[in-house]
Amino acid sequence: MLKNILAVTGKPGLFRLVSRGNNMLIIESLEDGKRMPTYARDKIVSLADISMFTTGEDKPLHEVLTALYTKQEGAPVGFEAKKADNEQLRGFFAEVVPDFDRDRVYPSDIRKLIQWYNLLLKAGITDFSVEEEGGEETNEEGAIKREEAPKKAAPKQQVKTQKSAAVSAKTGVGAKRG
Repeated sequence: MLKNILAVTGKPGLFRLVSRGNNMLIIESLEDGKRMPTYARDKIVSLADISMFTTGEDKPLHEVLTALYTKQEGAPVGFEAKKADNEQLRGFFAEVVPDFDRDRVYPSDIRKLIQWYNLLLKAGITDFSVEEEGGEETNEEGAIKREEAPKKAAPKQQVKTQKSAAVSAKTGVGAKRG
């Protein structure tokens, strides 16, 4: 589900991928439902591609969101992330991801995570898995398989009957000249 949820640099909130066009994507805001185009110059990141720093391996965002959902028992985060002080944010996040890297995960990252989590819940998204909801299949190279339209048959060639050949010979149309 998180593959279709996008963050766009310079635009607040999260967006759902609606459609793809030539050199652009059509996205829809999770907050107000407004649709807008984004172009190749915009930096767009899928939530499935984001991870958080830990003391060991980086933890994918879907695992962090699932842990936060479990800790909160499906409820939104109760405090205002914008107004919380840095120690409160770090203490809260340590309960969710105990081994997060305190040097590389900034309070602004935790604020953004809490805002995104609350926004996803408000939009009714509680499945934080990475898989898409079906529809398109991919081949071994990861390219999307598309059902090809049946190919059109070649136009039928006219078959000359004996009668049309005789008319052609009399009129000289289509006849071979020697």
